[in-house]
Amino acid sequence: MVMERNITDPMHLCVFEDDQAAHFLPVVHTRAVYDLRLGIRTLLQTIRESFGDPGTILHARGYVAPVTAEENELLVNRIPEGLDVLFVNGRWVVEEGDVLDRIRDATKDRSARVFLLGDEVLAAWVPGASSRFVEADAITASTFDGMPTEKVDGARMVSRIWDLFSGLDDALRRDYAVRMKGHYVYERPGVRICDGAILSEGEQIYIGPGSVVRPGAILNAEYGPIYIGGDVEIEEHAVVKGPAYIGPKSVIRTNADIRNCAFGFWSKVGGQVDGAIIQSLSNKAHDGYLGESYIGRWCNIGADTNTSNLRNDYAEVVMYDAVAGDFVPTGQQFLGMVMADHSKCAINTAFNTGSVIGVSCNLYGAGLMPRHVPSFSWGGPEDFKEFRLDKALKVAEAVLLRRDHRLTDAERQNLAAVFEMTRGEQVVK
Repeated sequence: MVMERNITDPMHLCVFEDDQAAHFLPVVHTRAVYDLRLGIRTLLQTIRESFGDPGTILHARGYVAPVTAEENELLVNRIPEGLDVLFVNGRWVVEEGDVLDRIRDATKDRSARVFLLGDEVLAAWVPGASSRFVEADAITASTFDGMPTEKVDGARMVSRIWDLFSGLDDALRRDYAVRMKGHYVYERPGVRICDGAILSEGEQIYIGPGSVVRPGAILNAEYGPIYIGGDVEIEEHAVVKGPAYIGPKSVIRTNADIRNCAFGFWSKVGGQVDGAIIQSLSNKAHDGYLGESYIGRWCNIGADTNTSNLRNDYAEVVMYDAVAGDFVPTGQQFLGMVMADHSKCAINTAFNTGSVIGVSCNLYGAGLMPRHVPSFSWGGPEDFKEFRLDKALKVAEAVLLRRDHRLTDAERQNLAAVFEMTRGEQVVK
């Protein structure tokens, strides 16, 4: 990747991963933490737009750096000598307010400083930076040893995957306001709204050009705004309740019941889905329930698959944390499933509350799936075996071609690295 330097720019951003990124495994096995979807935008998009979208450099763990560079078309883990750089933690959920103003103001002079939220680096302003700052897999306070520090309060960083669910409603509303800049919707050029379709509170529903809303479909923004990207199809009698985001080229299937969700680019969604995030390019196209869940890319969820998001005793949900190597409290009463990239499940699959499914799993069989299924697992509740890497790559190639994409060398190397890193992990029921 080549980044052109504009010497008139007052600063460049470097969005970085710190030593907490591993808490977001397995979904960050195949991407940097800041590429996780929060609402309409990813964390990275939110950060860049909040600072005026300046020249941007990325920092990422070594085995995800090549796919991160391809994903964002930006320089990764290298800073051209002498750039004035604002380092920003990729877990920061940036919002307008005093903290953002304070950090923006810091970049107007030549005095280096580090902004700490508790003991964690929220941001650091480093005039005349160099690549030495991005050499390690994690950027932490020790990276900026010797620089003056300032404490900040009131900022929010996501620390676990379930923080994305708990903050989804607010993120969707905030992102809609940013995208629409406070304007109401009265005209939809290039959009087809068929006879019999219903738009409730239509002035809070944006629909991008090329999209179609079929007869009998209902878009209800009474509970929050709805943002629909371009070339989306909302099929007959589908119901979408805001706040919600439907990414470009996505399809919402007939009779779907969607509420408080964010679906990225080219997703196919049916059945009942509530409080869920789909990174992009995945299918949950059939009947079945999915609630408070995070689904990665290139996943396929079989017909009549159901995910529990509430314990029978209504107690707090626990979820597997890769750092702890065990199940940990989440503070959440409603929490469904996390499924990492390239994983798939057969028809009638049942997932327990707080399940974590790794990268490139192929799941089937009667009964509840274990609550932690390691990456590259093949099988069901009674028997698992290793999903061979060569076979997994062959499946990935076939799946990607269905979305006009070819498996790149960087993606292939990333999956091979994940395969080696996760061998020996145990299924936990």
